[in-house]
Amino acid sequence: MLVIPAIDIRRGKVVRLKMGDYAKEKPYQFTPVAAARRWVDCGAERLHIVDLDGARKGKVTNLATLKKILSAISIPVEFGGGVRDLEAVSLILKEGVSEVILGTRAITDKDFLKEVLRKFPKRIIVSVDVREGDVKVAGWLKGTGKNPLDLVKALESVGVTKIIYTDISKDGVLEGPNIKRIEEILKITDISLIASGGVASLDDIKRLKELEDLGLFGVIIGKALYEDKIDLKEAIRIAA
Repeated sequence: MLVIPAIDIRRGKVVRLKMGDYAKEKPYQFTPVAAARRWVDCGAERLHIVDLDGARKGKVTNLATLKKILSAISIPVEFGGGVRDLEAVSLILKEGVSEVILGTRAITDKDFLKEVLRKFPKRIIVSVDVREGDVKVAGWLKGTGKNPLDLVKALESVGVTKIIYTDISKDGVLEGPNIKRIEEILKITDISLIASGGVASLDDIKRLKELEDLGLFGVIIGKALYEDKIDLKEAIRIAA
């Protein structure tokens, strides 16, 4: 199981939101490049980068910052936020991103999802972001009425091989991940799953590690790293 540090970018800075609320933004002293280098130096094998401005606006906004990060490190990067057409996917992959994270368009446009999977096999991750049982899109601002378990089954049926599952109510509050829901999803699908939201301690890493045999590929950690609640080197050791 991989431990994947998150770098959320807004207006060129590293920030964390509380439960996806843009009004509850907390900036950190690191530049995105400095954060990336720090996590790589601690042993990270993969980074999770999100363009928060892009997610809200519906188009990639922090591409220049992404390029700087990619130039500074040599580990795989998964990137999302406002990627909503084939041209954007192609551009980001050409810049050197390993996998592109799709949310809004992948969930609301089945034909688009099929096309992007056909053109870029094994390079697409679909983000399933959930609040109170409802899948959210458009930077977590709009509901879809979709049940996450039904959605995951539908994604698998069209060829999706990896998803990120985020419990929005847990994100940025340091109260522990929704282990029960993560386990429920893993039991109904063969899709590789990356868990996100709420990880606050090494004990959380240990609990998630127990789900690895069910298909848990990795866990994303954000606020707990930036506020020194979790030592990344130790988390990686436990996860490995």
